[in-house]
Amino acid sequence: MIRLVLFSGDSKLQRLLAPALGSDYSVLVESDASKLRQLVDDQQVDVLGLDLDGNYSPVQEQLDFFETMRDSQVPIVVMTDDSRRATVLELLQRGAYDYLRKPPSLPELKIVIRRAHEHAMLKHELEHTREKLRAASRCDRLIGSSARSQVVYDLIRRVTNLDAFVLITGESGTGKELVARAIHNLSKRAKEPFVAVSCGAIPETLIESELFGHEKGAFTGTNGVREGYLEQAGSGTLLLDEIGELSLQTQVKLLRVLQQREFSRLGSNRLLPLKARVLFATHRNLAQMVDEGTFRRDLYYRVNVMRINVPPLRERTDDIPLLADHFLRIYASEYGKPVRDFRANAMALLFEYEWPGNIRELENAIQGAVILSEGDSIGPEDLPEPLRQVDPLGAPEGLIPGSFEDQLRDYKIRLANKAIQECNGNKTLAARSLNISRAYLHRLVRTVSEETDVA
Repeated sequence: MIRLVLFSGDSKLQRLLAPALGSDYSVLVESDASKLRQLVDDQQVDVLGLDLDGNYSPVQEQLDFFETMRDSQVPIVVMTDDSRRATVLELLQRGAYDYLRKPPSLPELKIVIRRAHEHAMLKHELEHTREKLRAASRCDRLIGSSARSQVVYDLIRRVTNLDAFVLITGESGTGKELVARAIHNLSKRAKEPFVAVSCGAIPETLIESELFGHEKGAFTGTNGVREGYLEQAGSGTLLLDEIGELSLQTQVKLLRVLQQREFSRLGSNRLLPLKARVLFATHRNLAQMVDEGTFRRDLYYRVNVMRINVPPLRERTDDIPLLADHFLRIYASEYGKPVRDFRANAMALLFEYEWPGNIRELENAIQGAVILSEGDSIGPEDLPEPLRQVDPLGAPEGLIPGSFEDQLRDYKIRLANKAIQECNGNKTLAARSLNISRAYLHRLVRTVSEETDVA
């Protein structure tokens, strides 16, 4: 039940609206500002209706009162006739959710009240998600609340304080190194070094020297002793990224190090202990490489003790609003731009694009959009050319411009309907597949149903 409180001196409104709105709405009319504040403080108000005509305070007092109520985070709907247009515009600029001309039609009133309530709920949910992300800040920059992301987070938590080898797989740009850093940052090794090595970026002739280190005179051109990455990692964590790029010869030597937990620098017979925890990452299919003879089967079994697969962005599109908002905040601050959110048609393009470059491509797109933006919102014209060529056929019809939270709500409705369709109408299964409660799914679906009935 949505609790609507009208701040008005018109006592007749309650008798008129309560039966008309029905059992889904509770209506209360209050003319005493102190009593209204108490109701808000006690969290007994879901939507506040501010009747400018039914309260006879001077305009400045009404504006001051609005400021007090706005700080409570309760959505405010202004109600008045066209004679108070200047005051209405002022309140909308200060953050009022919407405006209704008096007398409002019943269908219009229901839609605005319900949308204001959903807006507040999603805003609270978004802040709760951000708070969880801040609480998990030691996970570095991992962002996402989708079911697919939660699976990754759960696996990270399970392997954090185990010294077992972990193979992190996924397409380029999905954040494999961030997963490795999260494992390190949450582990008892967090205060020790984290060393990330891209095996594909080191020439084959230098890879052994880079990994194991070398003594003076080990080969032509060596003028002194050099610690390799295995040694530099100390008691911390070593990430061998793109392990599928190693040659068969180097794979043999690496296998021995992993089995014996010791190694020696090139040009030396002295064995050094491997103290670091070793993680592995690749965008390649190692099992297929084993069948093709380009990756050793014994090394594959050694590194693939525990596997974490990082899903591509196209399989976790419900994380796009959080990711886009995250990058927007970073680059708006870095470049000193006033941009705060995305217009609805721009967000629709972000949803529909395939993202072959995954999160790395999304970050680059948002960075460029912030640079090009000239207002406080990013539009389609600010996005890279490949995104502007996308035809957002899958975007919800009637998508209207709105805040980030409004766009997130619209997309959740779309996801809910898609899940129900895929589950042959079974809402329980659909809710389970989205990792949300059946009651929340029902509210999303009812939102669309009510809007259709009104139309």
